[in-house]
Amino acid sequence: MAAVQWRSSGRNYDAELQRCRPEAALVEFGDYHPLKSIMVTDTKTRRGARKGSTSSSSSSSSSVPPDPLSSLLDGTDPLSMFAAASASEAPAMSHSASTGDLGRKRKEKEEEAVGPDFEPWLSKRGEILARFTTTEKLSINLFMGSDRGKAPSPGSSAVSEKVRTRLEELDDLEEGSQKELLNLSQQDYANRIEELNQSLKEAWASDQKVKALKIVIQCSKLLSDTSVIQFYPSKFVLITDILDTFGRLVYDRIWTMCSDPRPLPDSFTDDDVNDTAKETCLNWFFKIASIRELLPRLYVEAAILKCNRFMNKGGIQETLPRLTAMIRGIGDPLVAAYARAYLCRVGMEVAPHLKDSLNRNFFDLLGAFRQISSESVQNQLVLQRVEVPEYLTLYSPAINWILQCIAYRAPEPLLTEMMERCKKLGNNALLLNSVMRAFRPEFVAAGATDFIGMIKDCDEAGFPKHLLFGSLGRSLACADPPESERLTILNEAWKVVTKVRSPQDYVICAEIWVEFTCRHFSKREVNTVLADVIKHMTPDRAFEDAYPQLQSVIRKILTYFYDFSVLFSMERFLPFLDMFQKDSVRVEVCRSIMEIFIRHQEEPTRDPVILNAMLHICKTMHDSVNALTLEDEKRSLALLIVGFTRMVSFGRDFEQQLSFCVEARATFCNLESVLVQLIHTVNQLAMETSRVMRGSHSRKTAAFVRACAAYSFITIPSLSSIFSRLSLYLLSGQVALANQCLSQADAFLKAAVSLLPEVPRSISVEGKHRSSESFLLDFINNFLATLLVVPDHPEHGVLYLVRGLLNMVQDYTWEDSSDAKVRVYISALPLLAAMSQETYLYSIPKVDSNETLYGGDPKFLSEINKLCETLIGQILDHLKTLCRDEQSTRRQGAMAFSLFGVLLAHGDLRNNKLSQLAVNLWNLSHKHGHCETRVSVRTLEYIKHQARQADMTHLSDTVQRLALQSCT
Repeated sequence: MAAVQWRSSGRNYDAELQRCRPEAALVEFGDYHPLKSIMVTDTKTRRGARKGSTSSSSSSSSSVPPDPLSSLLDGTDPLSMFAAASASEAPAMSHSASTGDLGRKRKEKEEEAVGPDFEPWLSKRGEILARFTTTEKLSINLFMGSDRGKAPSPGSSAVSEKVRTRLEELDDLEEGSQKELLNLSQQDYANRIEELNQSLKEAWASDQKVKALKIVIQCSKLLSDTSVIQFYPSKFVLITDILDTFGRLVYDRIWTMCSDPRPLPDSFTDDDVNDTAKETCLNWFFKIASIRELLPRLYVEAAILKCNRFMNKGGIQETLPRLTAMIRGIGDPLVAAYARAYLCRVGMEVAPHLKDSLNRNFFDLLGAFRQISSESVQNQLVLQRVEVPEYLTLYSPAINWILQCIAYRAPEPLLTEMMERCKKLGNNALLLNSVMRAFRPEFVAAGATDFIGMIKDCDEAGFPKHLLFGSLGRSLACADPPESERLTILNEAWKVVTKVRSPQDYVICAEIWVEFTCRHFSKREVNTVLADVIKHMTPDRAFEDAYPQLQSVIRKILTYFYDFSVLFSMERFLPFLDMFQKDSVRVEVCRSIMEIFIRHQEEPTRDPVILNAMLHICKTMHDSVNALTLEDEKRSLALLIVGFTRMVSFGRDFEQQLSFCVEARATFCNLESVLVQLIHTVNQLAMETSRVMRGSHSRKTAAFVRACAAYSFITIPSLSSIFSRLSLYLLSGQVALANQCLSQADAFLKAAVSLLPEVPRSISVEGKHRSSESFLLDFINNFLATLLVVPDHPEHGVLYLVRGLLNMVQDYTWEDSSDAKVRVYISALPLLAAMSQETYLYSIPKVDSNETLYGGDPKFLSEINKLCETLIGQILDHLKTLCRDEQSTRRQGAMAFSLFGVLLAHGDLRNNKLSQLAVNLWNLSHKHGHCETRVSVRTLEYIKHQARQADMTHLSDTVQRLALQSCT
């Protein structure tokens, strides 16, 4: 393959475009639809019938796989088919279903009677355990019975002997040896209770029912101990978990006895229960009735209350009033209150419709409140050094639960009656607080004025009024009071809130009422509230201990005030933000503000108040970035800042927009993606200026677009990503060309060329190292396309940018066994061929390209031809080296075919040497059979089609010398 003399073929781009346009064809749609199913028919008697006939009738039809979209239209989608199949194949429940599954299904069925709007006890459990803690040492008294309780005596076969043995075992529960565990921490105590719970399950699983009952009685007795009174609510939660487990085990055992030979229906009656199950159930109640102490007998019977269903229809209805009356015998008011709470909890689970027992428990609770001021209780508080307000809060979980059960779907007259009872009791603050928490928010909001009057009448010493107003505020955050009363409610509440001395108590209450203020009032009232919060939380840096509450205040304000022109016009909003001194919290608050801004700011803004405030917030986020900041965190912050910069627009005041970008560049210099966005913004600003001036710049606008180019030229080198720099140099050069800034465009393109040697051979993409070759080739191809319209510099010679690029490509250290350099050379040939045309394929308005500067000068064309010959020589030399192994020959064939395509499209094949070179390249590409036959066939068809053109007849000789060869 000797060197050839290159000559570019002449191109008439307009004529080629016309020939490439497809012919217009009329389409008759009729009843055709692209999603309509098609039946393929094959009729033996009519061989001439259409293959794609949509007729639904034929003599024989071959079944074809249905089109998935057509199946969807028919309604037979796979998900529906699976659902139907699973429904039809669901087997009936086996008679031998496990006890656990039966119990779980029954529990789900019975909870439906209460409804999802009823807050379950389980959701309150964690809050109680976290709230009521202690650092005091705790103790557990365990009553260990004799070994007779573990297994029956061998000779006790008679019924009387069996009963006597069981009674002796129960006596052991109370008369056995006592084991006391002292000096337990709160966690140790909880762990010990959990061990007892596991022991209960293990004893039950090993058929040691009496031992299981012993454990339950022992745990129930612990509820009479108030030696560490602050921990009592948490103790109640832990021990009632064991009672719940015991009640569930007993119920499931009896249920299983009833399920043989057929399962018991969920809505069973005592007539459906066999005698054996009834006897077992009655035996359990007899065992419990023999417990001597009141408290364990009460709790254990309440735990198996649901088992009354097995004995008689009205068993639960009769038992609840009796257990309610039994609680009156408990002397300690706190212990009695929690016993009533447990009874109400069990009652709501098994018989939520029996409201009388709930009401009776509440009225008994009201009657027992005078015991709180008794001498015995006061002495106990003095002994344990517990203040009365703290002691009263211990009642809150129990009273709240009882009132929640009563208020659930209760009629208005009943709630009103409860209110009147509280008033007669002397407006007890503890009860009033629980009423406002438990009753429906709509009921509380409608009578908010009455509640405020009752709060005023309460004794401040017993229960702080700010807690009462806090409970009222929670209800008013969920329901709206009458509009005429809202301002009065806010004034009355804030008079009390602002007098709270403890900063922690103040901010908890203020956080609640901020939402009410934001919801119903304007920025003036909200600004007043913020000023009061700043006044209370600034002294002694009290805000440092209240960051969660202060963050909640910000979130509530942003929920209702997302018009940032209104938000930042509040005088106290930014000073309020200044209280967030801790860096992590401060950044989190700024992030939440930015998220709301991006979500709700629909129109671009130029409001100086908003811009200054948002710049301050964004700068806070930016300044938090340091060497230890994770990349994900940087990316997240950068996205928020970029979102802000996109929403800034000064309209036709382009100079002001550029000034903003200059300020933003200085402010956000550590976040690269923000700088990239700013460069794009400035480039867009330059193009918008060109659009406004319709491509004809005045002296002022010409200076402005040069200033935009200078901004980009200064900013791009500060980026660390080399491919970001390359792409932005190229883009900015294109923008400069479009604005007739030739010297600036020249500087951008030269900077891009000079940067190429610095491109690393591998880059990190999503944490993985990848070769940079493909990225570099994409950039170079884009760069070559731009060079067509770039005029040569009068002082640097012909094609100086093209030569500079090719020199850099030649000197670049490519990967071993890489064809990238030769691919660049092949890509450069179409550019050089396009440069030799009289009229270029595309141009930039008001920019004289080389077609105008040289006007087809023979010297210019000679330079292009020489450069093309040099490139072809380099390519051919490289092809000669690719013959060592199969992989090399495959690469050789691909490269030869690529060069053949370039010669065919851009070379003048009337030149015999160039034509012969094309034939040789074709033969080389097919020599080893690696060329795809389909592509070769289509290429030959294209050449034959071109040869029929009047000015392309010379291709006829060439195509006759091209033969197909492929692997078989």
